[in-house]
Amino acid sequence: MNHTANPAVSFITLGVLDLERSRRFYAALGYVEHPRSNQHVAFFDLGGQVLGLFPRDALAEDASVNAAPPDAGIAFALARNVTRESDVQAVLDRAVAAGGRITREPSSPPWGGVRGYFADPDGFAWEVAWNPGMTVDERGRVSFTASD
Repeated sequence: MNHTANPAVSFITLGVLDLERSRRFYAALGYVEHPRSNQHVAFFDLGGQVLGLFPRDALAEDASVNAAPPDAGIAFALARNVTRESDVQAVLDRAVAAGGRITREPSSPPWGGVRGYFADPDGFAWEVAWNPGMTVDERGRVSFTASD
């Protein structure tokens, strides 16, 4: 197999302002920090991918770019699909209790299902979605439901 042709995403690394605050936030959402984390970086297993938290200035230095300001607006969103419609509100509530804020209350998008958004303490946008056209397995992996 040609591994350079594999389009899989391995890591998602967020440049955070306060590493310890972000560690606490994601732990409160139920993410388990990997033992290879250290005082400079935190890793969370996403069931086949890794969420990395790295101080924003250090990430910018590592990539040889300028750090984005905390209020730069949305450039992307991470998403967590859930198995039941009622789970959307439950995850949003958990995010708020952990120190996040809701940016969009649960509602029905034009394509169906229910979605809401929260921002983590650094303002990174997370969509929480229940989509009747997707299946979420016990490991959190999503796949499209076979069409009729």
